[in-house]
Amino acid sequence: MRFGVMTLIDNVPDALSGHLLSPSERLREVVELAVLAEELGFDAFGVGERHGPPFLSSSPPAVLGAIAARTHRIRLFTTVTVISTLDPVRVAEDYATVDQLSGGRLELTIGKGNAPEPWQLFGREVADQYALQEENYELLRRLWSEEKVTWSGRFRPPLKEATALPRPYQQPPTIWHGSATSERSVELAALWGDPVFAANAVQPVANYAKLIDHYRARWEDYGHDPSAAVVGSGGILYAAPDDHTARREFAPYYETAVAARDVPGNNTPFRTLDDAADHGPVLVGSPRRITDKILEQHHAYGHTLQFFSVESAGLPFHRKAEVLRLTAAEVLPQLRAELPDQLPWPAAPAPALPPLAGEGVR
Repeated sequence: MRFGVMTLIDNVPDALSGHLLSPSERLREVVELAVLAEELGFDAFGVGERHGPPFLSSSPPAVLGAIAARTHRIRLFTTVTVISTLDPVRVAEDYATVDQLSGGRLELTIGKGNAPEPWQLFGREVADQYALQEENYELLRRLWSEEKVTWSGRFRPPLKEATALPRPYQQPPTIWHGSATSERSVELAALWGDPVFAANAVQPVANYAKLIDHYRARWEDYGHDPSAAVVGSGGILYAAPDDHTARREFAPYYETAVAARDVPGNNTPFRTLDDAADHGPVLVGSPRRITDKILEQHHAYGHTLQFFSVESAGLPFHRKAEVLRLTAAEVLPQLRAELPDQLPWPAAPAPALPPLAGEGVR
């Protein structure tokens, strides 16, 4: 199994102290969290996309570009790119640029999104969300795999012999399909033979398992090798030396975040941390408890990529760092031993980019 850290870059006051970071501080903190994740041996770092308060994640390519400049090995994910509201030509250009800057470390995750703001901001109709997702995705695939693309569709002007530049560093980057509830999204992934990423954040585990089971069934229906289906999963994480400490420390942050949610699809039936930790998908407790819970979820999902979110209701950076350090030291080694890696990523760090001609000459 591989492991990543993810963020939607929400910027809210600390649930205990009330302290609120400036946008500049919050964005720089995300870059530092990615650098720390790489230092601790995590395999990936993901940045989501949102276009309304309290989120500062409206431009993941810019954030991932900054992270690419500070890291060398860690894979750079989007979690997710709202393909249904974006111009696929712009997506192809922006993320190919990130792929080039990072030396081929980009992993794009697409989705239709479940927040209301982008539809009005970008002049899209909610009723068209699935048709937009499917059409934009197919054009993106062509722009990354072909040059001189001639194309026409319903939602944007036609293209005639268009080539998106730069070309991706990879040939082409992997595209994942993210979903919290939509069978149509995982249907698209199965059709094209792409991996899926289940949110695993707010709904019961059984709901996500049903979604993944549908993906695997449709994968086989489309004639793909059943063993080649790839699944990733998310998870809210708070680790401490023992369960009592973890729940005592994290409960104010979790419950403040739950009370603030008012977006359809993001509301959870688990209103208290005790309920979420005992019956929901969240990963809160001692390293042993977290390890056991991920093993239980792996039994339900069969996933080979596990992402962690350590950001909730303004949790301060030093607490996030402590959680990641404890997880890297005591959770990841056990899971790597019990769940051997099956993802087709380089086992060794990516080679350093060659020096530019004349570099070092002044």
